[in-house]
Amino acid sequence: MKRFYEKVETVAEGDGWAILLDDKSIKTPAKKMLVLPTKGLAESVVQEWQEQDDEIEPLSMPLTRYANAAIDRTSAMRNDVIEQVCAYGQGDVLCYRVDEPTDLADRQRAEWQPLLDWLSASRNIGLHSTAGIIQIDQDTTALEAVKAAVSTFDDFRLTGLHEVTTGCGSIAIGLALADGQIDCEKALRLATLEELYQMELWGEDPETTRRHEELSQAITHANQFMCLAMAGA
Repeated sequence: MKRFYEKVETVAEGDGWAILLDDKSIKTPAKKMLVLPTKGLAESVVQEWQEQDDEIEPLSMPLTRYANAAIDRTSAMRNDVIEQVCAYGQGDVLCYRVDEPTDLADRQRAEWQPLLDWLSASRNIGLHSTAGIIQIDQDTTALEAVKAAVSTFDDFRLTGLHEVTTGCGSIAIGLALADGQIDCEKALRLATLEELYQMELWGEDPETTRRHEELSQAITHANQFMCLAMAGA
């Protein structure tokens, strides 16, 4: 789509901030007004629109995409989105480890267990781990604590948490990133630990590297979105 506007700005709209293109408010794909919860997020979305050239490239506007998703999808399907995120409490990738080779098992324990320990100490979510692929049943109290934690996220931050959790296969990574316990680089490393190990042994695989790069971008953009959507941003 060709760029059709000259001026982009943000203005106060109720309790939030709207984005105007040539004095006309942006609408989401579902035709709702694009109103953002913080001025910081609104200004960053404005920047995305200002940086467009003659052709508008939606893929170059991740914050706008997440904002649209928060308004059109998360707000309308909030309970479903919460359930999708909470499902990783039962099947968190950090809870499923290998017996062999021992050096990979040791690496998983060293890298993953501290995050599970933090999750237990900080949010009272005690997830059990196992070796192998047979699913283990997590304690009901832990799963209830997962739901309680996820339910505190507003629609905007929940959208970012959903992206990180599903992309990494881990509610532990998602909550740790949202809480600032880990950064984006560590989130990626934890989520791709076994594949990184395999590439150390057998060499880089272009397809795996491409997927890691895509996941890295998704984690970075989702984290930025969550941070900017926080009160005071």
